[in-house]
Amino acid sequence: MSEDCLLYEVSEGVAEITLNRPDRLNALNDVLIPAIAKAMARAAHDDAVRAILLTGAGRGFCAGADLKFMMERAMSGPSEPPPVMFHSLAGALHDGISTIKRTPKPTVCAWNGPAAGAGVGYALACDVVWAAKDATLRLAYTNIGLAPDGGTTYLVTRCVGEKKALELYYSAEIVDAEEALRLGFCSRVIETEKLLDEARAFARKLAKGPGIAFGLAKELVNEALREGMEVQMERERQAIVRTSMTSDFMEGVGAFLQKREPEFQGR
Repeated sequence: MSEDCLLYEVSEGVAEITLNRPDRLNALNDVLIPAIAKAMARAAHDDAVRAILLTGAGRGFCAGADLKFMMERAMSGPSEPPPVMFHSLAGALHDGISTIKRTPKPTVCAWNGPAAGAGVGYALACDVVWAAKDATLRLAYTNIGLAPDGGTTYLVTRCVGEKKALELYYSAEIVDAEEALRLGFCSRVIETEKLLDEARAFARKLAKGPGIAFGLAKELVNEALREGMEVQMERERQAIVRTSMTSDFMEGVGAFLQKREPEFQGR
């Protein structure tokens, strides 16, 4: 699958999805947003895909909404008033982000350069976020009089808490990579020229891992802040019972006892 605005390639069990509007810092419009949702759904339901890598072409990850597109659409006449446009686009945007968050497959973001607005949502929805040294983050919705979207109020607040989240929305300040690491928006900062290679290697390593165990670990972590400890521990008990019946568990134990690397099949 290859479209002008998005690249999709599967190699060694990894679906690599690249936002491909580098001349616009991969800003989101009515073509790219549904293309991302479609690509994520395709990767989530493809048995040949066991991990997903998301990145941006050029010098930026995703600059959020394409304001030029929004203005052109708003000026095009009354056939689609702004509330209708935003309702439709937000739905497609949220479909893609929800798929990233809910697929049991590991997702990795190679966050290169600026991420703003809904671009932050795409990045933070991934399980593992590695940032380039020149990566930046900005929640600038209120600068143009809009409320936040893209799951950012959920994802950002989980990282930094209510007070800091609101400060970031109110101030629209730019957060650099080192501060993003300190705040928990990413787990690693990497030399810009090495980011994609290292993220790609990590995604390929995950693609060789125990897929069922990874999926259940992801589900448990996603639910961890919603439930009390006892409920969460019961979820853990059910998950570990389920994984104890998998071929990957038997392979993992056998490899450990034989002092070799396991060869997981995701079953």
